[in-house]
Amino acid sequence: MRERCTTAVEASLLANAIWLKKRIARLVSKLAPTVIGILLASTASASLTVTIDGHPIDKVLVLKSAHQLQLLSHGTQVKTFHVSLGKQPLGAKQNEGDDRTPEGIYRIDWRHVSDHYNLALHISYPNQDDEARAKKAGVSPGAMIMIHGTPLDPDFPEWYFSSLDWTAGCIAMTNADIREVWNLVKDGTPIEIRP
Repeated sequence: MRERCTTAVEASLLANAIWLKKRIARLVSKLAPTVIGILLASTASASLTVTIDGHPIDKVLVLKSAHQLQLLSHGTQVKTFHVSLGKQPLGAKQNEGDDRTPEGIYRIDWRHVSDHYNLALHISYPNQDDEARAKKAGVSPGAMIMIHGTPLDPDFPEWYFSSLDWTAGCIAMTNADIREVWNLVKDGTPIEIRP
């Protein structure tokens, strides 16, 4: 009797182990491409010169009205991406919390792997003009404006985010696009954001 009980317990444990192994394998297969992409991007050096057909990227141009981020080399557009903007896409950012994307000339000054938005490139907002305008109005100009990817959310697929303006003032792209921009744009690169 004891032998039969042990066999039944072992069979149950084995069935649970097999189920758990399959569940982990499914989870890993779903997350692996994203995790690998983030790891590869995070190890890419911001000081390496990566080019598109031999053209180094020396400026980023965002055209808010067209929802475009363009990579430029010596004044020539070499690549264009679709972007989402702040929830209030019209007009320049005036103050913290207004959900607007800034307009002006800045720099990509640092980057990090984001827990929420995969990869993120920081824009040097606010500049001196933004700070002076906010000070005159007696408000905070805000900060932490980034170019970033989209959340990994099973309830909202990536295409959902790229179909609307949803950020608090940042510039959002698909995760594949932010990985490409991350690898092509060095820290210190100028970024101009136009209406």
